[in-house]
Amino acid sequence: MKQQFNAAYWEHRYQLNQTGWDAGDVTTPLKEYFDQVTNMDIRILIPGSGNGYEAEYLFRQGFRHVFLVDVAEAPLQNFAKRVPGIPKEQLLQQDFFSLKGKYDLIVEQTFFCAIDPAQRAEYAYQCAALLHKGGKLMGLLFDTEFTQEGPPFGGNREEYASYFKPYFHFLYFKTAYNSIQPRQERELFMLLQKI
Repeated sequence: MKQQFNAAYWEHRYQLNQTGWDAGDVTTPLKEYFDQVTNMDIRILIPGSGNGYEAEYLFRQGFRHVFLVDVAEAPLQNFAKRVPGIPKEQLLQQDFFSLKGKYDLIVEQTFFCAIDPAQRAEYAYQCAALLHKGGKLMGLLFDTEFTQEGPPFGGNREEYASYFKPYFHFLYFKTAYNSIQPRQERELFMLLQKI
């Protein structure tokens, strides 16, 4: 029987502390990108946000329209405890693929590699649907194959590009030069703009 990567699955992973993807802080490539963004009024979405260190960094820098979405309750509760000032309505416990609304920036950090690879084309479509025209999808993708059964699920830049090309201009899509140590030479940094 095929594993279902649903809310119960992810909630169980958090309860058992099986969160190997969790870096415990905003990673360098994302932090350095955020530090270049000057418009604090943009609406930012972080799908599969987990414990939301990226959102915490953004919020503490003055970005007030940061939205986290995750199917699991535990990481959103963890975030709310760490960042009590964020409005509760910006913590969305729901399936990313059913989400509505419009955003200026979507941040990808270990969500794409956590979903069933059969959903990758749908992920690209949903990102485009949630972005305003000219909005950006920014983040990191694993540019490697994993030997163990996922998640995480690996892949390569050619495969990934095929999902995004129908909806986005590629502003940057190269190996990240500033990945955290365990992920060096195995991540693509992407900056895509909705057509």
